[in-house]
Amino acid sequence: MRRSLRTHWLLAIFLVAGLVLRVLATVAYRPAIIYTDSVQYLKNMEELKPDQLNPIGYDFVLRPLVDLGGLTGVVIVQHLAGLALGVAIYALARRLTVYRWLAALAAAPILLDAYQVQIEQNIMAETTFDVLLVAVLWTLLGWGKPGWKRALLAGLLLGAAFAVRTIGVTLVAALVLYLVVALRHHRLVLRTAAALAGFALVFGAYVGNVHSETGKWAISGAENQVLYGRTAVVADCAKLPLNDGTRLFCPKEPLGQRLGVDKYAHNHYGDPNWPGPLPPGTTKQQLAQEFSTLVIRHQPFDVAWAVVKDFLKGFAPTRTTSPDDVPLERWQFQLTYPNLDDPDTTKAAQTWGGTAPHVNHDPAAVLRAYQLNGGYTSGLVLGVAVLIALAAVAGLGRAKRSGLRSAALLPAAGGLILLLGSAAFEFSWRYQLPGLVLFPLAGAIGLRALLGKDQGRPAMASYPDQTDSEALDDFRERHGEPAFAPLVVVIAAYNEAGGIGPVLANMPKTCAGLPVDVLVVVDGAEDNTAEIAVAEGAYVCVAPRNRGQGAALRLGYHLAGQGGAEYVATTDADGQYDNDELDVLLQPILEGRADFVTGSRRLGEEDADSRLRWLGVRVFAALASILTRRHLTDTSFGFRAMRVALACKVTLREPQYQSSELLLGVLASGARVVELPMTMRRRGDGTSKKGPGLVYGANYARVMITTWWREYVPRTRPFGRKERAPGAPPPA
Repeated sequence: MRRSLRTHWLLAIFLVAGLVLRVLATVAYRPAIIYTDSVQYLKNMEELKPDQLNPIGYDFVLRPLVDLGGLTGVVIVQHLAGLALGVAIYALARRLTVYRWLAALAAAPILLDAYQVQIEQNIMAETTFDVLLVAVLWTLLGWGKPGWKRALLAGLLLGAAFAVRTIGVTLVAALVLYLVVALRHHRLVLRTAAALAGFALVFGAYVGNVHSETGKWAISGAENQVLYGRTAVVADCAKLPLNDGTRLFCPKEPLGQRLGVDKYAHNHYGDPNWPGPLPPGTTKQQLAQEFSTLVIRHQPFDVAWAVVKDFLKGFAPTRTTSPDDVPLERWQFQLTYPNLDDPDTTKAAQTWGGTAPHVNHDPAAVLRAYQLNGGYTSGLVLGVAVLIALAAVAGLGRAKRSGLRSAALLPAAGGLILLLGSAAFEFSWRYQLPGLVLFPLAGAIGLRALLGKDQGRPAMASYPDQTDSEALDDFRERHGEPAFAPLVVVIAAYNEAGGIGPVLANMPKTCAGLPVDVLVVVDGAEDNTAEIAVAEGAYVCVAPRNRGQGAALRLGYHLAGQGGAEYVATTDADGQYDNDELDVLLQPILEGRADFVTGSRRLGEEDADSRLRWLGVRVFAALASILTRRHLTDTSFGFRAMRVALACKVTLREPQYQSSELLLGVLASGARVVELPMTMRRRGDGTSKKGPGLVYGANYARVMITTWWREYVPRTRPFGRKERAPGAPPPA
């Protein structure tokens, strides 16, 4: 268990937070939250009449749960299912080789979104529907490309999803699209036919049951009131060929002042006295259907644009209610029990919950404050996840050679089709909740495909590891026991033969009156970097294997400390930094104002050669500022100076993406950190070892967050600031 927690620590944090939210919800709203549809489900779970507004699939789940534990038992099971969904999404992402931190982020929305927790506290079908969605994803993606048996099972599960929520029928399109892309010509017809047969089996049985009970071929007892509501909003009645019957269905409100879909579909159509006397031989359902058909036929673009606008609302940065939409407050935690003006609510709570409906104020207030102050997944985040998934599906960058493209397609296409299908009828934030299951997973799979295999090298063991020891033995054989000047400039170099010579030739011999030694740590280079460094008079330590800049610098820090140095500075071997600024860099430390000084290209000058890198510098500075609660402008500037004791004290485990690890570790130790304006030029020679921008950025963010969690949260005592005379031995 301890090993699992260490390995999956980020998921564990999200799970604990999600559990706390769900416990608060269970305590706050007793016996459950009962919405209008909840009463319909509860009344129908005994007779299972197929002519109701909602399909009967959820009633099959609801009845045994109510019998076992009442309404409180139902919501407890739904909350446990919500937590299990997070684990299942994480496990599926990991099975598809998504990085642990990214898989945890994919699971976070379903675990932490307050609207998801609220719907689980409702007696509503959404949680059951989500469980079936994840079951479909696991069936198709969890064990490689599906054979006909798994395709058949996926079809059966989609049929069950349709029986729980009618909109599930739209997912058949996503299923077929995935099979076509994933299988191409490899037994495509057989497996697609198996999937469709599985769905048709459930669908046909359900429709047959409706027909046997009602005499109608239908999928539910719902009439076409929602379609009427959608078309009534945009109908330009003056331009429609209406007759005496269909004219009764034209809204009285002029265009531009129409009510919302929900009002026309339920308040108007649902009124048994509306629209008044009908022409002989006609019915409300028949005339509403004719009216809607006329609007769609004569105003197709108006209807389509209304649907698209509602669809796009789901990707808004915040959750608000647009005019005439279903009120958002229906899906928000309230301080008073909702729907108490409906006597059916109280009756249902007492009949199946054993108590009058009530709210416990304190936990409800906590949940409401959390929900209204950012405790939800921004639609903008979901939109970015979709775009990342679609970029991977299109084969951009490294995704072109990835086997994950079709895996990213399934949840992305499923979510888009499902939400577009919902928007075709009416917009409600409740209908956006499946996006919490599908879009983050799609984005995580897509980002994994775009990044490729490079997630950085494994963390290093504590110093000295085997490579460190071999390098130190080789150094002592060539140089003897080191005896460095008070200031040592450490340069990590890997295949820098073309650029390191001028850097060393221009290195000052003294700095602020202190003699300067240069230590070049050659990180398993394959060229003559070491020979050039020796010829320029530098000390050279050669690591037998290439590990990364962070590993080379850590070795240099400790070697400088062992050789008696008091201060250490770093610069790059590619000539990007100005050695003449070394005096300025060291001065705050010598004056006793700082323990660690780093340059900043944002405060100084930068000859940027990449807009992506320019943006990354600012994004990561903002992230570091949030994590450390200190204003920082540049976390990856390689020209820095510090006390050797501080450099050797900080825990450094990252062999490659080391800048933020060092900076956050120094801040966590309580050391005084100063940023100074410095100059950064373009590389003098060679190519960057950082890799593609997206890869580097993702790994840099990973290292920053994990370092913060490891070092910054459990703060240690402040670093000792007692001054020592130049030349005094470093602390043990």
